[in-house]
Amino acid sequence: MSLEKERNGNQSPARPSPLLTKKVAILLPCLNEAAAIAQVIEDFRNALPESEIFVYDNSSTDDTADIASKAGALVRKESARGKGHVVRRMLGEVDADIYLMADGDGTYDAASAPRLVRTMIEGSFDMVVGARQGIGAVSRTGHEFGNRLFNWLLMSFFGHGFKDLFSGYRVFSRRFAKTFPVSAKGFEIETEMCVHALELGIPVCEISLPYNDRVAGGYSKLRTYKDGLRILLKMLLMLKDVRPLFFFSTISVAFFVFSIGLAMPILIDYLETGFVPRLPTVILASALGILGFISLTSGIVLDSVARGNRQIKRMLFLMAGSAPRYDD
Repeated sequence: MSLEKERNGNQSPARPSPLLTKKVAILLPCLNEAAAIAQVIEDFRNALPESEIFVYDNSSTDDTADIASKAGALVRKESARGKGHVVRRMLGEVDADIYLMADGDGTYDAASAPRLVRTMIEGSFDMVVGARQGIGAVSRTGHEFGNRLFNWLLMSFFGHGFKDLFSGYRVFSRRFAKTFPVSAKGFEIETEMCVHALELGIPVCEISLPYNDRVAGGYSKLRTYKDGLRILLKMLLMLKDVRPLFFFSTISVAFFVFSIGLAMPILIDYLETGFVPRLPTVILASALGILGFISLTSGIVLDSVARGNRQIKRMLFLMAGSAPRYDD
């Protein structure tokens, strides 16, 4: 049969490139990136010439918006400061099949964009993360350690982790973008994306990509300690929402341990003498024990609520379509 097709020239046509059949939107959140944004736009246009490039200016005080507009990008503005606010608006306003998000500072390799998109389509993933190679060589002191620490915390809290939790170079499917309930305000947005994917069991993938130093005149907007603390608090809040039984059980164990630690010496004295010394300590130990039971009960109740919320979010996610594929 195949030989006959060859003779007649009726071979099946080759599959078209996914980069030509999908509508790709490149999203660049920017704050004071005048030094790099024109080159970033040009690099992404060369890498994905059929895509639309959106620059979301986060109240920059330099000429970022004007330079981006002259470079041919569609420029929109978000007045509320913080990357989380920008991402919420980008995903809500832009309509596409595939969303590629990167920073406007030139640190991410634009030439790797087709590989990210192709990986998503070939694997039917809903999110592909570009894990940064050599981040320690170009980042500030302590950033690589902090990245590893938070990756470890994510795995400890939620059972799975990422190689590069804080990478801002990602692609999303339409259904991920349109059903992701953004609540983060700042740089905790990447953590929220990863936890959302882990909570719903969304197909994700990581690939290692080059990471560059900033161009001259550019600077990092990340405040190491302040933003690190915000990310930690956000992770704990998401642990409470996603795994309330684990969260409140841990607190209840701490209450029980302190309660027993305070009560044991008094109990021993009572068994030996028949008297109860240090009555305030007895009251405190009893109160801690009660708080432990309340915390455990709260965890059990909220765990049922979390399961229901997870089912609703999962149904909304599935109703939003499917991950990009060749045969769509």
